[in-house]
Amino acid sequence: MRAVAELAVLAAVLAVGAALSRRGLLPHGPARGDARLRPGDDESSPGVSLPRTLRLYGRAARRLYVGTNGVISTQDFPRETQYVDDDFPTDFPVIAPFLADLDTSGDRGNIYYRQDDSPDVLDLAAGYIQAGFPRTASSFVPTNVFIATWEDVGAYQELSQDTEPSEKLNTFQAVIAYDDEDTYAIFLYPDGGLQFLGTRPKESYNVQLELPARVGFSWGDGDDPKRDGLFHSLASSEQALRHLERESNTGVPGVWVFHVGSTASLEHVEPGSGGGASPKTRAHGAADYTHALYSHADHASTELPVQHGLQATSLHPDHGPRAPALLSIVPEGLPVSSGQERSRRLHPDGDRGTQRSYFPNPSSYSSGHHGVGVEEDVHFNSDVFTYSAASKETCAQHHGRCSPHAFCTDYATGVCCHCRATYYGNGRQCLPEGAVHRLNGKVSGSLMVGRASIRFQDVDLHAYIVGSDGRTYTAISGVPQPAARALLPLLPIGGLFAWLFALEEPGSENGFSITGAEFTQSLEVTFYPGEETVYVTQTAEGLGPDNYLSLKTHIQGQVPFLPENVTVHIAPYKEFYYYSSSAVMSSAHREYVLAAGTANQTLSYRLRQNITFAGCPHARLPARQRLSVARAFTLYDGQEHVLRYALAARIGSAQDNAENPPVNPCHDNTHTCEATARCQPGTGMEYTCECAAGYRRDGRGCREVDECAEGLSQCGPFTICLNVPGSYRCECRSGYQLAEDGQACVPLVPATNPCEDGSHPCAPGDRARCLPHAGGRTTCECLPGYAGDGIVCSDMDECTENPCHPAATCYNTPGSFSCRCQPGYEGDGFQCTHEGNTQRLTPCQHEQLYPRAVPPGPSLVGDGHVPQCDEEGRYRPLQCHSSTGHCWCVDTAGQEIAGTRTAPGRTPPRCGSPESIQRLTPCEHERLYPRAVPPGPSPVGNGHVPQCDEEGRYRPLQCHSSTGHCWCVDAAGQEIAGTRTAPGHTPPRCGSPGGLTVAFSVPEPTERPRTMCERWRQSLLEHYGGSPRSDQYVPQCDAGGDFTPLQCHGDSGYCWCVDESGREIQGTRSEPGSTPPCLPSIAPPSVQPSPRPDVSPPATGTFLLYAQGQQIGYLPLNGTRLQKEAAKTLLSLHGSIVVGIDYDCREKMIYWTDVAGRTISRASLEPGAEPETVITSGLISPEGLAVDHLRRAMFWTDSGLDRIERARLDGSERRVLFDTELVNPRAIAVDPVRGNLYWTDWNREAPKIETSTVNGANRRVLVNKDIGLPNGLTFDPFSKLLCWADAGTKHLECTFPDGTGRRVIQNNLNYPFSVVSYANHFYHTDWRRDGVIAIDKETGSFTDEYLPEQRSHLYGITAVYPYCPGAKK
Repeated sequence: MRAVAELAVLAAVLAVGAALSRRGLLPHGPARGDARLRPGDDESSPGVSLPRTLRLYGRAARRLYVGTNGVISTQDFPRETQYVDDDFPTDFPVIAPFLADLDTSGDRGNIYYRQDDSPDVLDLAAGYIQAGFPRTASSFVPTNVFIATWEDVGAYQELSQDTEPSEKLNTFQAVIAYDDEDTYAIFLYPDGGLQFLGTRPKESYNVQLELPARVGFSWGDGDDPKRDGLFHSLASSEQALRHLERESNTGVPGVWVFHVGSTASLEHVEPGSGGGASPKTRAHGAADYTHALYSHADHASTELPVQHGLQATSLHPDHGPRAPALLSIVPEGLPVSSGQERSRRLHPDGDRGTQRSYFPNPSSYSSGHHGVGVEEDVHFNSDVFTYSAASKETCAQHHGRCSPHAFCTDYATGVCCHCRATYYGNGRQCLPEGAVHRLNGKVSGSLMVGRASIRFQDVDLHAYIVGSDGRTYTAISGVPQPAARALLPLLPIGGLFAWLFALEEPGSENGFSITGAEFTQSLEVTFYPGEETVYVTQTAEGLGPDNYLSLKTHIQGQVPFLPENVTVHIAPYKEFYYYSSSAVMSSAHREYVLAAGTANQTLSYRLRQNITFAGCPHARLPARQRLSVARAFTLYDGQEHVLRYALAARIGSAQDNAENPPVNPCHDNTHTCEATARCQPGTGMEYTCECAAGYRRDGRGCREVDECAEGLSQCGPFTICLNVPGSYRCECRSGYQLAEDGQACVPLVPATNPCEDGSHPCAPGDRARCLPHAGGRTTCECLPGYAGDGIVCSDMDECTENPCHPAATCYNTPGSFSCRCQPGYEGDGFQCTHEGNTQRLTPCQHEQLYPRAVPPGPSLVGDGHVPQCDEEGRYRPLQCHSSTGHCWCVDTAGQEIAGTRTAPGRTPPRCGSPESIQRLTPCEHERLYPRAVPPGPSPVGNGHVPQCDEEGRYRPLQCHSSTGHCWCVDAAGQEIAGTRTAPGHTPPRCGSPGGLTVAFSVPEPTERPRTMCERWRQSLLEHYGGSPRSDQYVPQCDAGGDFTPLQCHGDSGYCWCVDESGREIQGTRSEPGSTPPCLPSIAPPSVQPSPRPDVSPPATGTFLLYAQGQQIGYLPLNGTRLQKEAAKTLLSLHGSIVVGIDYDCREKMIYWTDVAGRTISRASLEPGAEPETVITSGLISPEGLAVDHLRRAMFWTDSGLDRIERARLDGSERRVLFDTELVNPRAIAVDPVRGNLYWTDWNREAPKIETSTVNGANRRVLVNKDIGLPNGLTFDPFSKLLCWADAGTKHLECTFPDGTGRRVIQNNLNYPFSVVSYANHFYHTDWRRDGVIAIDKETGSFTDEYLPEQRSHLYGITAVYPYCPGAKK
């Protein structure tokens, strides 16, 4: 009866017609109890538990997963980017009825799945299986089936306002039918069910192409390496996919059956071989159909042909003869169906007749990249394909030649490497598309410049490449000036990199895609009219560990002399390149303009270049391409001694079909893609914004993927995964080295350590330390307190720097020093006080010495103020605050006299005895008390401090010190109507106040009013008390009162140019040791490319260091601007979580806390220095860290122990300062000059900021109101302000060290963690942005941000100065 039912089912199916209708699918949907997969682009179901073990690919499975992208697996899916656009094999087991980038978002279809054992469903599945295997499965009836149905699903689309979702939708079904012994897979494609055959890749420059879907099976990686990489493909070309609905291996169109698992030996997938094909199918001739389906193009893309006309059987223990179907052997007389495109398996006993075996590349397992065989010598006849296997080199032998991001292809005459999707290169070297790259090298040469002979050897060359838009910046530093200037016209030196990394137009390839990173360029340039000839050879030597291309350049010959005052300008140009299998050639005639002032001269040169490389003989290179350079700059920076070239280029077809063809926005950089995304050109003027390889979508931009942290790398045993922008690299662990194959890591033969066996040349251990390096090398370093080269170290006399208190004596000791208070004083030598003899000091002197211990009595007004005393120790009548600039009068007890305080920038009050103030004239009174005007008419001009004559009367002429307005006044100081003049106009001539009621103007004033520069200068001088310190800025004015074009900040060495208003001209600030060239009232001429590349090594100056988990980052500053292009990783500390970080400016050492290792470590910034752990025990969660460079001490917080501790910088003399009333201590800061310590406690119940002396005395709370999560804390040694960043209130606030003068700088932070102050900016790390944010101190505005390419949380941040702030040099 069951057999009759099955035949009835099949008859119903066949009766429908030549194709399978939707009624032929197994019943599905909510009515049958199906689960529905969540709509989306990359979703997967929970694991569906199976009632009995399922045999699949020789393994046992108890769980199945369904994915959006047309796949079923026995394990959960990785991210779709790991498989959806890649060909078979996959890294995980796959049953793929239609593997493509599908999307069910926006109600675009449903995906159903269920486990079923109902008789009607089992009967229908059995009917299909028996039709496919009429001889071997004629009695097979499954006990269970798993059904997955994709119903009206769409392809993924990037939709915009101008595009509509595609109306093409697909429907198909996969059925896995099994019992305790065998498993079969059934693929069903109803008529009209496949309306699209492929999908566009998300991350590829070839978005105008569709990648065909893949249909078949893949074993994935497992316990048996012999089976890894095996797969069976039913269809992977559009031609084969079109036949899925019309053809079959069961005789039922659109139905495909496969034997995929058995308890018996089944090493491969067996396709069905049932007869009964439809008449329409039989109408095709077997040979004709096979040839059409498997054209030569299919073979080139690794589609394997069907063997036709052969029959082979193998014995199955239970079901009798079976077709092994290694290559889908079809019963004679039946048409070959598209179900047997290609398959790959292992033959344990070698070749079996004419059957073709494909062996996986054994070398590919460690890297996850598989070799693909392509046989070019194909001879076709109606019976069988044969292949030539005479190749001497194979991928199995030479896989190490290829990049980790490439696949190897076997050809008849050898092997070639090809970069994978989202990478570009020649296969031996591959770089991520759209990413930023760097190039380093050396330049040597011998030149005749005019009549002078100049030689240079191994000077530095650096290049910075923005791959997303074809910009290249080249910097050569150290070439002698006459030669460097003479090389300005020689743009082809940088032009090589423009060709290498040009933006590719559709169908074109830039130089790197052809040559990779190994080539030689020979360049000959002849200058006219003098016919000087120079020869340039540039040799590329491969990629370094961080994908840095290495290059050597040699320049020899004669070049014309160029004077110092000329600039060189080169117009945009186009250049043709001609290609052969191993060489690229070009020649051109190029003009350049020499400009000196208003004079221009046009000269020219002819260039010929030849680029040779070892190319793949099977690569199809273009015969000719055109390089279009849209922008070209060349300049010489005399201050930095750097020769720079900058170009923006794209490469395309050499055809000239139009005068001015439209340019895609991707090619002319007019697109709107964010900096983290790349522009992908489409048809015509269309484009999309896409993420480069190694990046993923993050809002509207892209963020870098950490393949190491997310487990996406293919690093093998004994390796360490290191994340790099857009990719990753594998390095051997300590104690291991690369094997000869360049892939695996093998144990390293132990090398001798001279530091341990005592064979090093260093000074004795009490004076120096030995630092071991790879290969048995060592370096010697003097210990702190000693000077020398490490081999000879002599004691340093620290006492010469006067580190002790003035009332202490400094004693130099070997390697250190000590401070002892003089007789009559007590303390630690850094702070000394009188021993019980405070009565000998006057109150003013006492307050000067002990601002924290005010004697009993009335408290002073103006907290944080250190009073000024006269020679006899009495309070000076006039007191001015050294930080705020406020001034006021005091009485003999130092008490402020009410009403005398003046604001910063105003004229200080005239102070005498209190009773003398009552005898002041109205004018003098108003000068002293501008906030308390006596009764009567008030003078016009609020904020104006009047000018009085010698007798205290109002001067007839009054001028506002800030606005520049002038006017006449009467005897009462009242403005006389009609006399006011605007700034810059001639002031009125005013008579005596008693007799003048009308004012009149005269051509020339009797006295020139002060200019803005003079007023500002005078205001700051008054603010500084008449004698500014060496670290305070005072504007420089010329004889006419105008700002001098060059302004410098005290003795800090920082200088900049200003405009006529004294405003700094952006980009002109220079580091100490050099001054910018400034012109009166205008900015320096801008002839450099914008933005100017920072590709030369960073000069010594101020920079930021930030902690980012397992590394410490370096971010230099240009003035206060973040030099993001020069940012880099300073230290990689694997296994660490670096939180707190600070810098010792004396020894040039960085210190950090590690909450993973529970340690505190340090490292010198000198080249080759190794990290050293100074605190190794007694820590649980060390977070904040502060270094006192004067006392040679460090302080830290431990939120696990709730402690604040102190130790010397070498870890000795450790002691606990506080271990009570602390809940979550985090940030800590120190004021070395004044000996004060500050820390935050982000106790959520009672957050606070506290302070004490560095010895732990005088502990008290500074701030405990309106505070949330004070994560970051910094003390500014210049402004003397204590500032904190609060992740709870989102505020950045500052206060004076005594807790007064609190103010909000910024009230809209994201999630700050750490903060540091430098110049007029704050810099803080932020956990929402995962970057460094810059904030202007005065305006509170966000001015800049730096987001590292590797995105993860940033912790501590500190500023590194070129000098010690507040310390004696």
